[in-house]
Amino acid sequence: MNNIDSIKSDLIAGYVKKFDQNNKKFSLETSDGKTFDCALTDSVYARLTQNTNENYLDCTNKIGSMLKPGQLIYAYGIDYHEKGKDDFEVKSIVFPGEQTSLYRHEEPNWWINQLRSVATCYLQWQFNYPNQAIDYKNYRTILHLAGAKKGDFLQETDTISRLVYGMASAYLCTGEDMFLEAAEKGTEYLREHMRFYDTDEDLIYWYHGIKVSGDREQKLLSSEFGDDFDSIPMYEQIYALAGPIQTYRITGDPLILSDAEKTIDLFERYYKDNEYGGYFSHIDPLTFDPLSPTLDKGNNRGKKNWNSVGDHAPAYLINLWLATGEKKYEDFLVYTADTIAERFPDDAHSPFVQERFFRDWKHDTTWGWQQNRGVIGHNLKIAWNLMRINHLRPSKTYVELAEKIAGTMPAVGSDRQRGGWYDVIERTKQANEKFYRLVWHDRKAWWQQEQAILAYLIMYGSLENKEYLKHSREAAAFYNAFFIDHDDGGVYFNVLANGMPYLLGTERLKGSHSMSCYHSTELCYLSAVYLNLLITGNPLDLYFKPKPNAFKDRILRVAPDILPKGRVKLTSVKIDGNEYSNFDANAMTVKLPNASYPLKVQATLTPTKKLI
Repeated sequence: MNNIDSIKSDLIAGYVKKFDQNNKKFSLETSDGKTFDCALTDSVYARLTQNTNENYLDCTNKIGSMLKPGQLIYAYGIDYHEKGKDDFEVKSIVFPGEQTSLYRHEEPNWWINQLRSVATCYLQWQFNYPNQAIDYKNYRTILHLAGAKKGDFLQETDTISRLVYGMASAYLCTGEDMFLEAAEKGTEYLREHMRFYDTDEDLIYWYHGIKVSGDREQKLLSSEFGDDFDSIPMYEQIYALAGPIQTYRITGDPLILSDAEKTIDLFERYYKDNEYGGYFSHIDPLTFDPLSPTLDKGNNRGKKNWNSVGDHAPAYLINLWLATGEKKYEDFLVYTADTIAERFPDDAHSPFVQERFFRDWKHDTTWGWQQNRGVIGHNLKIAWNLMRINHLRPSKTYVELAEKIAGTMPAVGSDRQRGGWYDVIERTKQANEKFYRLVWHDRKAWWQQEQAILAYLIMYGSLENKEYLKHSREAAAFYNAFFIDHDDGGVYFNVLANGMPYLLGTERLKGSHSMSCYHSTELCYLSAVYLNLLITGNPLDLYFKPKPNAFKDRILRVAPDILPKGRVKLTSVKIDGNEYSNFDANAMTVKLPNASYPLKVQATLTPTKKLI
């Protein structure tokens, strides 16, 4: 047996059980009930969690008064493994709030302020705004840690669309015109440079991206990404719609709706498997055939996966339904949810869902990097989105699966000692193994924390199980304590298990194939919605700027997400700063006046119930 007795630094996340102020000792109970004895060192310092737009908040001189029973803290320190000295010697502490029941991330404007800050950073990094005009010719996929451009000349469709999503979300929450300008210009740039309209087939597909050299553009139809090389992966087509559709919610631009409808036609005609159900993950770039032998190069022939089935809902489809109320989009959402509920659970073999399949839904456990592995964030994403769709079309099956995932994941996918959620884990373990094995590392990615926060927020807001509140608070507290980059702006891609930022390779970047102002802003937008409207009982203002006669029958739909029926009402509307009364409080719709110019609409949404 290995006896590790070297000096070791670590992080403990836990709730204070008792504090002996005279001896400067306290005990912490972790999320899963383990107790650690801790000692304050003479050099200990403490801070209060600060938001992206705030200065350092020192609370070292308050440590004694803040170590109250029940207070969640993050204690970083050193374990010397010395006999007779079992205390964990604490060097620094992060307090998520000043009192046991108060968490800073539950302040009414916390997430809106963070959203504004993150979006502003990307405006500065990508366009040097406000010193220069917003021009997507200057957009680059790769951004360094401080936002500098690396010199690459690749513009990926998906990452531009994700940036557009962030800008549109920032406008929804703030009404600040610079964000809408960026969203609309980005949407137009995508349409003009990244979209192909097939006039013969009357459908649209999106290029992987373009390589820019001066005034020359080289369009790339098939993916340049290793896993999907020389194919058209469905997730790229899906995320091409994410930003434009969030923008459509604001403006009602009919060109966006037309693009979405014709892209969905592409999905139905070439990606959908009408024999076995679901959607294929890849098609041949020349023949559009999902069964083409050319897809064997990436082991993608006749395959289905989480992205091809499950990513429709969060990326664009829920927002498309919110903006239109069309039954066909509701039916599409239900189809994806039913497919997930039927095909993805794998209780006989693993607590994690199965994510990759052959055409006939047999499990594919040999594909590329995934093999027989589970992505924590995908499991949580299923729980989150099943609850959203359940609010639209109630299903006992959706709720049961969401609750099973929510109940299972903390023990197998979260770090119960330090806080936060892991990345990729082996789906099975050997008989003599206590833990499911981490695949590459014990680092924690920003987007996986997002899935945990949103899943447990909506689970608590809908079902009122206090255990879900606990998990949402722990996940959000860890994220806000360690992922915010207070030096250069934005959020870090990854942190180590102990919360320290990991700044090597592509994980050092603020812009990449994987990161582009999407998950960080989606988290902010929906956390503001779920916390204020479902949990803390605060009203929320959203902003829209519909084009003249853009929405059908001039009906603007202002529901922020698919929430439990009756929990939120539209209580006030202003148009161009003036009170306006022609709205339906329960349906959360506004009958817009006939106008020849875009109207600025401020909608105040008010919860009917408060949980905390």
